[in-house]
Amino acid sequence: MNRPLILLASVAMLAELVSPAMAYDRYAERPPVVVSPDLSAPWVLQLGRKPGEVMPSQQRQQRAQQPVKPAAPRSVQRRQAQPDRVQTAALRAPEKRTVKPQINPIYLPQTVAYEGGEKPGTIIIDTNENFLYHVQEDGQARRYGVGTGKPGFEWSGTHKVTSKREWPDWRPPAEMIARERAKGRVLPAMMTGGPDNPLGARALYLGSTLYRIHGTNQPWTIGGAVSSGCIRMRNEDVMELYEKVSVGTKVVVR
Repeated sequence: MNRPLILLASVAMLAELVSPAMAYDRYAERPPVVVSPDLSAPWVLQLGRKPGEVMPSQQRQQRAQQPVKPAAPRSVQRRQAQPDRVQTAALRAPEKRTVKPQINPIYLPQTVAYEGGEKPGTIIIDTNENFLYHVQEDGQARRYGVGTGKPGFEWSGTHKVTSKREWPDWRPPAEMIARERAKGRVLPAMMTGGPDNPLGARALYLGSTLYRIHGTNQPWTIGGAVSSGCIRMRNEDVMELYEKVSVGTKVVVR
């Protein structure tokens, strides 16, 4: 009886010695060491940081939690990118436009009654009222506003139309050139015809004088005493008169 018990005890002791070795031999390769996710938790990452310091992961988390503002339209972005230019444009004074005076409607062409003794076709110039009358049939006249000689340049008399010119050249007389030079204004010896020419679109030359009935590049002066003796009209008015008047027409200046 003692011998079997001794054998059983020996076998039990031998099994206890062998089982640990067999446990280590269950894997052909040992499994990798896995780090618990808790080791990367924020409280672990914060170990060793300075008080109040925000960790990079927390910064990313805070940015992700902030609401995203919608992008402004491109036109608004341009205004925001250039605020100084916008403010400067708003503060800039509006451009001043040159407004030329308008002619008094009384000096616009119109047909009026005529009771004088001149024959139809005659031109009569009233230098006091600044009107030119072209006498018509049946006791009527076509009346135009004109500019006449300024003080010191008034004149009166009777002449005939000796020639007609379309878009005439201007050759100011020597007296006018000297007079204007004394005022600091230099006149050309000759200016070709055109819209900027002081004689305007048409000219009717009176007798052998230097005076003319002509157009102007300053229509707002019509109705005043503004010339050096010539009779000036609006371009559209002198063009109308030009077509109705022939060389030899009588002109009476009063």
